[in-house]
Amino acid sequence: MGEGSTEPCSGCGLQVPGGATGCQSIMDTLLALQFSHPAYFAVHRLFVDTYSMQHPERYCVSFKSLAAHLAHLCWSLECGGSRALPSEGIRRWVERQADSVKPALPELRGTVTIDSVARTTTPAEHHQAVEIWARATWEAYASLHSTARHWVDLALGGGKRRSIPARTGHFG
Repeated sequence: MGEGSTEPCSGCGLQVPGGATGCQSIMDTLLALQFSHPAYFAVHRLFVDTYSMQHPERYCVSFKSLAAHLAHLCWSLECGGSRALPSEGIRRWVERQADSVKPALPELRGTVTIDSVARTTTPAEHHQAVEIWARATWEAYASLHSTARHWVDLALGGGKRRSIPARTGHFG
């Protein structure tokens, strides 16, 4: 591969030098920014969950890892959960799911990729770009929305369906 050449990331499809390795390098750089500048950290958990859902071959190998990232994405975007820190209730619920079967994942994982976040220059732009990227990724997982809502409901609502209103369709 020559200088300036790009290849697609196998997870999200981003054309970047080094493909998946280059995409991971962007992730690592942005994580360092979030940990070194508190103003950027406000969207840390949403950022990690979004990247993980776009790169499930690496970050959602097991049911537990998929459930943690998908449930947190749902919790943050649909329930007003923290975009910075994980839910202790979701974490505890995921830990109890030793024998659960991972559902099939969509092939397309969103039309927005991490490069939109990497191009930002201020904390406010960073937060907005992470939000847009997360929502695009969440929409790509539309086939699992009812599943994710159910998991969040089990984790935080004690199995009571009234806890999380379904935005589209019914719980399944």
